[in-house]
Amino acid sequence: MCKRLTGLRSESDWLAEGSQTAQQQALKDLDQAFRNRFKNPGHFGLPTWRKHGINEGFRIVGPRAACWRRLNRHWGEVNIPKVGWVRFRWSRHPCDPKSYRVKKDRTGRWWICFATIPEPIKSPGNGKTVGIDRGIAHSFITSEGEFHDVPGLTPEEERRLLRLQRKLAKQELGSNRRQETKLATARLIAKKTNRKKDMVEKLTTQLAESYEWFHIENLNIGNMTRSAKGTLEKPGKNVAQKRGLNRGILNQGWGLFTQRMEDKAPGRVIRINPAYTSQCCSVCRHVAKENRKSQALFLCQACGYRDNADINSAKNLSRGPGWATSPDGVEVRKAAGHAVSARGESVVLGSMKREPQLTC
Repeated sequence: MCKRLTGLRSESDWLAEGSQTAQQQALKDLDQAFRNRFKNPGHFGLPTWRKHGINEGFRIVGPRAACWRRLNRHWGEVNIPKVGWVRFRWSRHPCDPKSYRVKKDRTGRWWICFATIPEPIKSPGNGKTVGIDRGIAHSFITSEGEFHDVPGLTPEEERRLLRLQRKLAKQELGSNRRQETKLATARLIAKKTNRKKDMVEKLTTQLAESYEWFHIENLNIGNMTRSAKGTLEKPGKNVAQKRGLNRGILNQGWGLFTQRMEDKAPGRVIRINPAYTSQCCSVCRHVAKENRKSQALFLCQACGYRDNADINSAKNLSRGPGWATSPDGVEVRKAAGHAVSARGESVVLGSMKREPQLTC
């Protein structure tokens, strides 16, 4: 296809006006999209046609990616093929980029992203381990008792977003007023996303500089946020409630947090099986669903230990895998020789020796 592109550029003047590097990278992106589809059809879909105003941009690789210079403290310039020198807001040093991508988001803002591999944050070497529990009432809870919440839109901004969405649904497709409403809606959503990313970046940097080891729940967020609407033959139940739960989970940035922690502290993040961490006492290891009195209260029925439920779960995570299992090899012990299964039912312990799995 790249060979055919060379011939087409000599035949078509409008095609030759663009950068050959950007056009070749578009072909390579298309090829990679098909490879992903053939390799994992259950996860990747077929490539779709580009839409106006969505993911508009191009990529430049090779020696041209290093044609940049800094003008002053706040501004820099990059030499874009067929365009010339273009100024951009200087946020950080691009180091030695191998490529860069210029893109336009839905709010009409243009961005330039230099592809570099940053150095990981150096371990403090203090040997400290922290458990991190993720929730909806509080986004991230550490075993040290710290609560970190992802900021969202203010109540006034939420009301304005709702008005804009209702207004957008009634406007005529293709009209200028609908385009203005769509742009205003995109700006509010982008503001919410930027606040979440900013909080996650600052929190992960702070944790990577303060602790040496991180124990995080091994959650399958994709399965947890799967729709419950079902099919025509078997419609789902409580679809609206599940939709609200899915929206609450996705707004917390759980996946982004884990990804950035592994990027900044490679090899220091350990994923822990979350089974029974919310029902296990972090002091005496007694496991019972009655220990979890409410969303926020944990009260152990054996030793009387009282704490915030999320902090107790984070403490269980900080102690590593296997803490919520009994020492004699039987996974979960309850009074009178009973155990609590992953779904919450009470089962009699017999020859059960396999490790229970949490089904999300």
